[in-house]
Amino acid sequence: MEMFVLMVVVFIIGYTAIALEHPLKVDKSASALLTGVLTWVILVFGGYKILNLGFSPSWAHFQHSTVFTDFMKTHPDAGIHETVSYFITHHELYHHLAEIARILFFLLGAMTIVEIVDQHQGFRIITDKIKTTKKVKLLWILSFLTFFMSAALDNLTTTIVMVALLRKLIADQKTRWFFASMVVLAANAGGAWSPIGDVTTIMLWIGGQVTTVNIITTVIIPSLVTMIIPVIILTFTMKGNVERPKLDEEKSKEFTTLRERKIMLILGVSALLFVPVFKTITHLDPYMGMLFGLGLMWVTTEIMHRNKTGKDKRRLSVVGILSKVDVPTVFFFLGILTAVASLSTGGQLQLLASYLDDKLGNIYLINLAIGLLSAVVDNVPLVAGAMGMYPITTPESIETMAAGQQAYAAFFVQDGQFWEFLAYCAGTGGSILIIGSAAGVAAMGMERIDFIWYMKKISLLALIGYLAGALVYYLQMMII
Repeated sequence: MEMFVLMVVVFIIGYTAIALEHPLKVDKSASALLTGVLTWVILVFGGYKILNLGFSPSWAHFQHSTVFTDFMKTHPDAGIHETVSYFITHHELYHHLAEIARILFFLLGAMTIVEIVDQHQGFRIITDKIKTTKKVKLLWILSFLTFFMSAALDNLTTTIVMVALLRKLIADQKTRWFFASMVVLAANAGGAWSPIGDVTTIMLWIGGQVTTVNIITTVIIPSLVTMIIPVIILTFTMKGNVERPKLDEEKSKEFTTLRERKIMLILGVSALLFVPVFKTITHLDPYMGMLFGLGLMWVTTEIMHRNKTGKDKRRLSVVGILSKVDVPTVFFFLGILTAVASLSTGGQLQLLASYLDDKLGNIYLINLAIGLLSAVVDNVPLVAGAMGMYPITTPESIETMAAGQQAYAAFFVQDGQFWEFLAYCAGTGGSILIIGSAAGVAAMGMERIDFIWYMKKISLLALIGYLAGALVYYLQMMII
């Protein structure tokens, strides 16, 4: 039990170090990597005791896995502790590494595509059309643009694109932090109602818990309210204009033609939009579609600039552009997701989910709590835990239940209120803290947004929007 608790303690200490990055003057990527590695080290050393507590879903997998049986055949004299340790390092770690790698390659591909468009000055076509410098008007434009882009792409990709745009529109760092944070709110809200807008919604869509038309029609209004309420509040409190960046001579130089800028912008946006189409057609993971788009852009730039030489060729080649990709953000993702994966294997997250079920027992309260927790812990394992705890019920199975159970079981049918509200809460609750969503983590890494600053300036707005949207969903269900 001590090792089980120690994992949580290390995670909390690591999380605190990330939150206090600026006072400690230790980069959050370093804290995240240490946290991720240390939690797995504790899990390996206390493997048998931790898994045998019965909270981890891995315990059942352990006894029936081919890794276990193969190891026993080749090591007939191995003890149970050695066998469990082998299972953790050769099954659980590999399993989670595959899941994490999918996200990291997706992130790396999206960041590189955005950087290619940026280096070719493709975003100037968009930023040159946004003439306003009024903060309130700019906030409304960017929020709605992000909201609907997130539904078509996904919240992570949209955030990367919008943060790149903000760098062209806003000079002051703190002002840019504020707008980037509002982009995170809008991106998470936009991703919640689309089956391809957020990782958790994709999980529920692929798992059969929700269907496309139903999730769009029932969750879009609560999601829109979640985004609009904070913007309305800021409309009455935000004053002044933004200052556009003053480009130096080198940056303002037009080293690409208008035709080249248009080609790269269209190709970049098309590559991002093609990802969900690629997944639907091939059934391959989204990161494969992202890498496919990156490959096409890479070939295009090689052909486009084959006759150029010197500095311009180095600046516009993908090899040169890769040096500008924000690698620390990738390491930050790796550390955070690795740490959360260890808590999933250790059973801490499952224990938390069971506790919520026992203490709350109401689908709305359970989902509200999951949404709030997703601001602290990654929403993917929380949703995965909920999907594991509550199997999809069918009308036929409900008919065989006792009268008192039928009403509760009806919440868990396909397109039931539990799954719809889970998609909303898990998708939007992460906005309450900057580290609570993939979009937030990406924005935090790209703009070096301070965790404490976000808590002071944005968290309350995000919480108000989250609760307002939840209330709208509840009223919507009461009326229907």
